[in-house]
Amino acid sequence: MKNLIAILVVAIFSVTGTTVKAQSSRETKKIEIKTSAQCEMCKERLEKAFAYEKGVKSSELDVKTAVFTVEYLPSKTTPEKLQVAVTKVGYDADSLKADEKAYNKLPNCCQKGGMH
Repeated sequence: MKNLIAILVVAIFSVTGTTVKAQSSRETKKIEIKTSAQCEMCKERLEKAFAYEKGVKSSELDVKTAVFTVEYLPSKTTPEKLQVAVTKVGYDADSLKADEKAYNKLPNCCQKGGMH
């Protein structure tokens, strides 16, 4: 009988521990990235690209401030990877410069100093 109780206690703690770990892997964080984006086309381009980015739950560009807010799963990605992903779309991300090839593919209005 004592063995059965001990086994049940161990089983309960094992299941509880697994549940807690599973929940913590779903907790999200947010990062704000200062970008060189400047118009609604930039907003659409960034948000669309991040809809497919691993670990990203949501993203939104505030065109007025050029701040790109990304909600992500820290178990799937990092702030550094997200910043690099912004540069690969063609925009500066904080202190990182835009990928030159991606930047050159942007419409003129989306390039720095472009006409709106």
